[in-house]
Amino acid sequence: MAKSQDIQSKFDLDDIDRAILAILGKKGRISNADLAAEVGLAPSTCLGRVRNLVESGVIRSFAAEIEPEALGLNLQALISVTLRAGARANLATFMKQMQEHPQVIQVFFLGGSEDFIVHVAVPDSDAVREFVLDQLSNNASVANTRTNIVFDHFHKGPIG
Repeated sequence: MAKSQDIQSKFDLDDIDRAILAILGKKGRISNADLAAEVGLAPSTCLGRVRNLVESGVIRSFAAEIEPEALGLNLQALISVTLRAGARANLATFMKQMQEHPQVIQVFFLGGSEDFIVHVAVPDSDAVREFVLDQLSNNASVANTRTNIVFDHFHKGPIG
């Protein structure tokens, strides 16, 4: 609990900042004028607050969320990865390696029986197999993997 409070105080958000974040989380393409009107600020003040939220790292990015199937990526999989005991010193290296692959959508570093979950979007099951064989099974740091195919999912979107 204390760590959570430390992180929150690091950003020092007030109620207006939280309102801005809630609106941007739901309507990321809202104009500054409309955002300012919704939170009751002058547009210049609102723009300054959004800039401060970006500069302080509270807002990490503004991005379009693209449907993977539109790009021919018709299959998604979650691959659980356990590293070898002697390779635990390479956690950051493994994370960086996974982030560099275009098939990888997300990588989760976990506490528990598995070290990572790698979320991939690929054209078909052959591509999942190739990814597991080429990028994971051939990786000397990897002890084992377990692949789960995603049939459907719910994505809430940005927190806010």
